Amino acid sequence: MDERDLIVARAFADLATISVLQHRSATESQHLNVQLSGALTSRIVIEQAKGVVSERAHVDMDKAFSLLRSYARSNNLRLTDVAKAAIDGTLDLPWRNRNASGKS
Repeated sequence: MDERDLIVARAFADLATISVLQHRSATESQHLNVQLSGALTSRIVIEQAKGVVSERAHVDMDKAFSLLRSYARSNNLRLTDVAKAAIDGTLDLPWRNRNASGKS
């Protein structure tokens, strides 16, 4: 190969490298966006469930979150799944009949 062919070959190799790196970066960014979107959606569901539990159990929002989290842990369930069930009314709420002090 003469010098001109080497220059062209290096240019193509550099272009291929740049393309691969840009593709990887775009893929990683897209993956991160999907993860962040999922986390935000999950957080919204949990916040809504806290409101539902707070109203139904007559407790403050911190206690409502604690109740949801405890229920999820003791039943080996994902917090988001428990939150969805609390919102749609399919969760059998053990704290349903509690008074404002949080006692049965």
